Amino acid sequence: MNKKLLTAALLGGLAVAQSASAQEFDDRWYLTGSVGFNFQDSGRGTEDAPFGTIGLGKFISPVWSVDGELNYQNPSFDDNNDLNWSQYGASLDFRRHFIQEGRGFNPYLLFGIGYQYSEEEYTVPSPNSPAQRAEGNVAAKVGAGLQSTFDNRVAVRAEIAYRADFDDQAVNPARAGRDDDWYGDLLASVGVVIPLGPAAAPPPPPAPAPVAPSCADLDDDGDGVNNCDDKCPNSQAGQAIGPDGCPVPVSIDLKGVNFDFDKATLRPDAVAILSEAVEILKRYPDLRVEVAGHTDSKGTDAYNQKLSERRAQAVYDYLTSNGIDASRLVGPVGYGESRPIAPNTNADGSDNPEGRAKNRRTELNVQN
Repeated sequence: MNKKLLTAALLGGLAVAQSASAQEFDDRWYLTGSVGFNFQDSGRGTEDAPFGTIGLGKFISPVWSVDGELNYQNPSFDDNNDLNWSQYGASLDFRRHFIQEGRGFNPYLLFGIGYQYSEEEYTVPSPNSPAQRAEGNVAAKVGAGLQSTFDNRVAVRAEIAYRADFDDQAVNPARAGRDDDWYGDLLASVGVVIPLGPAAAPPPPPAPAPVAPSCADLDDDGDGVNNCDDKCPNSQAGQAIGPDGCPVPVSIDLKGVNFDFDKATLRPDAVAILSEAVEILKRYPDLRVEVAGHTDSKGTDAYNQKLSERRAQAVYDYLTSNGIDASRLVGPVGYGESRPIAPNTNADGSDNPEGRAKNRRTELNVQN
């Protein structure tokens, strides 16, 4: 068979192989095996013959692999097929791979050094013919090839190599008048690479660098508003806080909690208003208020002081009996007629009943 045609066929056969993902550095040991054709140096006087190899290897870096390999071939002599010529060999082969991401097959260069052992029969003019020669010698190898990638799968390898066999004791060519110091054989092969064991787990991704908390994650004064939005970063505990982090005035409107003249009894309309005040105080559990009572100007100061205290006491008792803790209440405090919110008399000195009715009141004054 034409050597060039066979070589092209071996390499071209890889085009139908399945493409795989690009190989990363995989340092598992692997087994190798190949079959091929050994184009013998014409100086040997032997026919071309098939050969086989088996080996063990591994990648020692992302681009370099090392294989220990055994080989065997048994060609026949051109002039006498009855005579035996066998060759056994061992080599240490270095392959430099040119791996590219996303490519199923990657080229490589081969460099090897080894030992070849030859067993050669030859005829002699003797009853003991044929005689046998057994010699071992150094061999060197260079070549190139293609190898598919592997993760947990078998890889495919195709290779062309030139082996220099430094055998200077060959008998057959010497009998033909030749005296060669070495022979060059061309080796074309295809083989498999079988990884041993499961692929190593990929290294875990690096831990993310710690990120300093942003102001949106912080609330230094504990008021429930993050530092980004807090325009009053020094709020005090117990204050009612708005969405901007600033204290907001909480007014408890007791307008309508008024009393009949000279009375300290809560009217039905006042009870409804106080019920709303109770709900507000429950909604703001840290709020503290002063319970204050007031009167109009009718009567003596001393009498009005006592009356205002009774009115404040009526509101105080209502709040505590409806679930408001006494610790949140200041008082009850009576202010008598000293703090009117409307005139008790008109400008001409006449009585102002409407103004006096407004002054007969109680208040809840926010303390925080």
